[in-house]
Amino acid sequence: MLRRLLQPFWVLLAIIFLIEAWLWDHLEPVVEKIVAWIPLRQLKEWLADRVDSLSPAMTLIVFAVPVIPLFPLKLVGLWLLAHEYWLTSISILVFAKFAGVGITAFIFDVTREKLLEMRWFEKIYEFILMIRAKAQALVAPIKQRIRDILRGDGEGWSARTLRLIQRFRRSVHEAR
Repeated sequence: MLRRLLQPFWVLLAIIFLIEAWLWDHLEPVVEKIVAWIPLRQLKEWLADRVDSLSPAMTLIVFAVPVIPLFPLKLVGLWLLAHEYWLTSISILVFAKFAGVGITAFIFDVTREKLLEMRWFEKIYEFILMIRAKAQALVAPIKQRIRDILRGDGEGWSARTLRLIQRFRRSVHEAR
């Protein structure tokens, strides 16, 4: 009974987690393009050389510090939200989120091997990868159901409505 009641909560958490993972996966190539556009490639090489000489514990500091300057930006976004500057607030918070994930992905790419030398960090990393796989498995049937509905498969009212819309679109295009 309790498990059934908590199912929507777990699905919501899985979706949030997968959004974070999706952002991570999709912002890493964007950061790579920015690195190619401005001289961040040299920064990455310079940082990799410095990380090689650091202990794993010091590398953890290198990994954590770059996102700290984004914290005041998030506070500004929250202040703007509290004062009902909705668009500006949302823009700042979205920018801070994308920048934070992008910077973290960039730094993690440089520091990953050194960080994984710490057994506890490796265990957390493996745990996160396991949770990501479970979240994907939990959300996969829901995503498939949404795809089926959008394709017009199935017998529900939404599927019938979409089939009707598709027939209407085809008839409009054929009439041209």
